[in-house]
Amino acid sequence: MATLDSVVVRSYMTTTLVSFSPDTEVMSAVHDLVRHRIASAPVLDAQGNLIGMLSERDCLSIAFIASSDTCVAGPVSQFMSTKVVSVSPDTSMTHLCSLFTNSSHRRYPVVDGGKVVGIISRRDALRAIGDVCSGVEV
Repeated sequence: MATLDSVVVRSYMTTTLVSFSPDTEVMSAVHDLVRHRIASAPVLDAQGNLIGMLSERDCLSIAFIASSDTCVAGPVSQFMSTKVVSVSPDTSMTHLCSLFTNSSHRRYPVVDGGKVVGIISRRDALRAIGDVCSGVEV
């Protein structure tokens, strides 16, 4: 039977990504976050390198102001968080759960060789815990 320490992020991460370029209009990004029902998305440069994360929190106040005016707020690069914590696909779920419990982050980009290869969320971690505790093969 697997233990949480033997299960890695790669087994539970989402690999179908919504991402933004730094010049994406932030109101367009808000629309995409809502449409895809996600709380944040990575911001990638032209080479696909992670340069930031755009979250609901980043968008909320500016979107409110823009919606009462022109509905144009500016590029994602003006609002994204640039101090991004990422994990590797081989990070153990034990370590990931520790990151989640000691921060306010709801998702982490998964980076391998400098490129974003997935996203891992709190819900994914809970799914891993549930599988380990119920004896599901991972």
